[in-house]
Amino acid sequence: MEKLKAGIFDGPQLRQLIRDPEFENLMNEVELEAWKAFVLVVKNFLGNNKARNYSELVTNMLTAFRNLGCNMSIKMYYLFSHMDRFPENLGSMSDEQGERFHQDMKVMETRYQGCWDTVMMADYCWTLKRDIPAAEYSRSSKKRKFKP
Repeated sequence: MEKLKAGIFDGPQLRQLIRDPEFENLMNEVELEAWKAFVLVVKNFLGNNKARNYSELVTNMLTAFRNLGCNMSIKMYYLFSHMDRFPENLGSMSDEQGERFHQDMKVMETRYQGCWDTVMMADYCWTLKRDIPAAEYSRSSKKRKFKP
């Protein structure tokens, strides 16, 4: 219920809005353009099949939202900057994995207070790399570690 009050929708709620024929009648032209661009991205990029022109679809959506007066969040910046790294089948990603991404990004948003730069992106990518338990690192600390 708290997410609805904050304007945060999950997958089933978004699918219900996409199917609702009356929803589009409540919007002005700029809002409708942004909504249609968002729906195209949902259907052709975030679903089970990635369209060949997915980069163009995401760029059009970001332009439509900019025309609406929205600022790009860190999550959208990450999506836009790393579109080529997303798997071909995003629809098979579990909600648990998606929730993990949102939790990680919330920590980043708090840490960097909305300022986006390459350091923030490198920090996030490093946290992903450090989450791999079996990874071996070529460098190790030469310093003695404090032992109580």
